[in-house]
Amino acid sequence: MKICATTLGETAGDLLSMTINVGYAVSSLILIGVFLISLVTQLTSKSYNPLLYWTVILSTSTAGTTMSDYMNRTLGLGYTTGSAILITLLLAIFAFWQFSVGSLSVKNVKTPKIEMLYWTAILISNTLGTSLGDFLADTSGLGFAGGAILISSLLAVVLAAYYYTQISPVLLFWIAFVLTRPFGATLGDVMTKSQEKGGLNFGTVGSSIVLLSILLVCIAFTTFNHRKLMGTVAANDE
Repeated sequence: MKICATTLGETAGDLLSMTINVGYAVSSLILIGVFLISLVTQLTSKSYNPLLYWTVILSTSTAGTTMSDYMNRTLGLGYTTGSAILITLLLAIFAFWQFSVGSLSVKNVKTPKIEMLYWTAILISNTLGTSLGDFLADTSGLGFAGGAILISSLLAVVLAAYYYTQISPVLLFWIAFVLTRPFGATLGDVMTKSQEKGGLNFGTVGSSIVLLSILLVCIAFTTFNHRKLMGTVAANDE
């Protein structure tokens, strides 16, 4: 679901900024506004709602796409400098989180302060992921497919490390969480770009519709399971 949401964030962000031609700056303002509205709704919610949660995830992904493009292209920072800045910001957030709370585990996201740190880290990581994805696809010379293959290989290594090593699961979670974004960025480019550029030529509209449909089916399934679990818990309490 995270990979689907981050890939959709890439295609939907490009749809707004490039296909509809709103521009990176205006698109960033619009999508940051959507993110803030969904975040406030999430923070004030008194219970877990899968649809609301994944809406915030998706909004961080779309906002991250246009924010990255604005930094790297409009401001002219370039993918290397933009990625370095975002890596520094993300590490600073993690350092503050670890120092003030004592653990980066998402199981401890139970207070407004920790939840704000959690969503800030997600927004920055999704913005970073777009920059890293563009760096791999354009600057490194790997191309869209090559970048996607590299990131998927790294995700496979993280998965193997989770099952077969004693490396901290919390560390592995955040590595995987960050890597899903550049994977989504490169995969989104593979889906939308022309065949001459190494893509599948689905376009931003077609790709976004397919990805949104898949994500909605997954959210519906998650919501069903969550309600079933809550019903079981309530029955046991009685």
